[in-house]
Amino acid sequence: MKTETFGRMVAALRKEKGMTQLELAEKMGVTDKAVSKWERDLSFPDVASLPKLAGIFQVTADELIQARAGTGKGTAAGGLPGLIDLAMKGVAVAMGIAVTVLSLLDRLDGRSAFSMLGIGLACLAVSQLPKGEG
Repeated sequence: MKTETFGRMVAALRKEKGMTQLELAEKMGVTDKAVSKWERDLSFPDVASLPKLAGIFQVTADELIQARAGTGKGTAAGGLPGLIDLAMKGVAVAMGIAVTVLSLLDRLDGRSAFSMLGIGLACLAVSQLPKGEG
């Protein structure tokens, strides 16, 4: 199967089956707007619903998730690894801000501050690990 974005794959498989976005949405138990966002790579269906989506299209869940993430506004560059990287950096920033604010408010003891900063540093370290290609 040619590697393409998840959204393009869903749109192509849906059209192959002669279904409208509304028909797919009804089978999936979501709105047609949700299907539209999937197809435009603005969002991704819940992971638990991927087997159901694969069954509708008569493909494997592996084939669905091997599609590359799109470059739409709703996804980070690099698909899942990019999202994980972004989340790790976000947690690190949040921990730093939390320690600063809570310290200024005199609501944080030293042990908790070190723990929170440790979590932030660990997240930064994880975001710097080499990214595998599969």
